[in-house]
Amino acid sequence: QVQLVESGGGSVQAGGSLRLSCTAAGYTYNTDCIGWFRQVPGKGRVAVALTRNSNTDYDDSLEGRFTLSLDNAKVTLYLHMNRLKPEDTAMYYCAANPGTCISSDFAYWGQGTQVTVSS
Repeated sequence: QVQLVESGGGSVQAGGSLRLSCTAAGYTYNTDCIGWFRQVPGKGRVAVALTRNSNTDYDDSLEGRFTLSLDNAKVTLYLHMNRLKPEDTAMYYCAANPGTCISSDFAYWGQGTQVTVSS
């Protein structure tokens, strides 16, 4: 059974930093498409950063503030978030898919971790 477990969310003031982690159980990322999404109440999930075969795409609105990384064992995915803004407030989800990077195709999702940025 595949499980993705996020951690590292919390409350921070604008300008601060957080690092989110997503550890996979029963799964290794290998050449799959993996990444982070975020969702605010009333809206759909939006891809923040997706990577596959060492190619990473970021949401343009991030302006280079977030960085995705993967540990060498390919079981823990990180999202390093810097210069956080109130508009970054959202529930953040990690996700993995053996196939495409199309958002609607993702097979595995974590439970989410809340990030709240105060002004």
